[in-house]
Amino acid sequence: MDGIKTSLETIEMSLERLASAIDALERAAERRMRHDEWRATVQEEFALMQDDRSRLAVELDAALDRSRALESANNEAAGRLAHAAQAIGRILGELKPEAD
Repeated sequence: MDGIKTSLETIEMSLERLASAIDALERAAERRMRHDEWRATVQEEFALMQDDRSRLAVELDAALDRSRALESANNEAAGRLAHAAQAIGRILGELKPEAD
């Protein structure tokens, strides 16, 4: 009987170790699943940030182009105004009555 009792105790201990190992495996699988979900979320957010970065780069290039065009137009207008001011000054100078 002692042999059967020892065998049953050995089987019982083995089953407890097996249950403990299965619990540890389930916890590890759960951690891995959470990690994989987190990683997928991070990768998705990273892809969204890359899309935003690309869109912002395009918008920045367009804004820089508009800024350069406005600067060029401003310089041209300033040149024309200076030329017009000189012309008006000459005309006014010609219209002044000469002092005798």
